[in-house]
Order: sequence, then structure tokens, then C-alpha cells
Amino acid sequence: MPAEPASSPGPSSRHAGRVAIYPGSFDPLTNGHVDIITRGLGVFDRIIVAILVNRDKSPVFSADERIAMTREVFGGEGRVEVDTFDGLLVDYARRRGAHVIVRGLRAISDFEYEFQMALMNQRLMPDLETVFMMPAEAYTYTSSRLIREVFALGGSIDGLVPAAVLARLREKRAAGLLRP
Repeated sequence: MPAEPASSPGPSSRHAGRVAIYPGSFDPLTNGHVDIITRGLGVFDRIIVAILVNRDKSPVFSADERIAMTREVFGGEGRVEVDTFDGLLVDYARRRGAHVIVRGLRAISDFEYEFQMALMNQRLMPDLETVFMMPAEAYTYTSSRLIREVFALGGSIDGLVPAAVLARLREKRAAGLLRP
């Protein structure tokens, strides 16, 4: 009886089971982040939005607030998971069984830092790959820090953050908790 030919994966299974981690502070989540996550879902089966908890920094939004906003924005998308981590990203990736990190590059100025981090992460975890994605052109100049600063000074950030984030920023500003 002849041996059956080995089956080769079809185009739809090319990325089957591929989980990517998209780490960051997301303080707050911007439409640039949303763009990277949404387009990343075209490449990966699942994306874990891993919110960094850095006890040495004082974010505008607590980790719980950042989780809630991100879940609200991606509530209808079951392939997006929101989680927190602290410590080394490679340790978190090992715990989650992920082998891909997604990072956004807005400009050349981001590249040097991100390149160094990717190489160090690969040194610490050789089977960890970093995939760099550029956001849509409309978001290349935005950052969470810039969004916070412009909004705190009374500038418009319409179209730069999801509606849920804008509502929370307005609450923070009204309570006097958002300063330039």
C-alpha cells in the first residue's frame, strides 16, 4: 500500500496558532496602537496586548483603567487579549508561550531604541522574534505622551484616540488629575 503524501499547510493555516505580544504602557491607548493591533490580526491568530506595570512610574491611568479601556475598544474581537506584566518581557513571553513581539515604529527616532531592545530580547530568548510595524500615516507623529500633553493643555485630540479613551481623559481633566 503506497504511503500517503504528507499534507502541506494551506494559505489559511500559514499562521495557525501564531500568538504575538504587543507590549507597552498604553497610557493612554491611541488610535496608532489600535491600528497596529488591528493590522496585526491580519498576520497573527491572536494578539496579547500586554500592559506594562512599572511601579517606578506614575501613569495617568491605573493598570486596571488601561485594561478596561483596551477591553472596551476591542470588546467585539475575541482574538485580542488584554493582560498586564512587569519585569522582563522575555519572561512574560515564555509564560504565555509566545515567540513573537510586535512593536510599532513611528519614525526613524524609534528605530534605534527598538532595535536595541529586540536584540537584547533575542539574546535572552533566542527563539523570540520581533516584528516591527508602522502605523497608518495619520498616526505616525502621535504618542501617548504627546496625546496627554496636548489634551491637558486644552488642545484637540479628536481622531487620535478611541472614543472610550477620550471620555476617560475628559473625566481625568475634569477631576484635576491631568496636568501638562
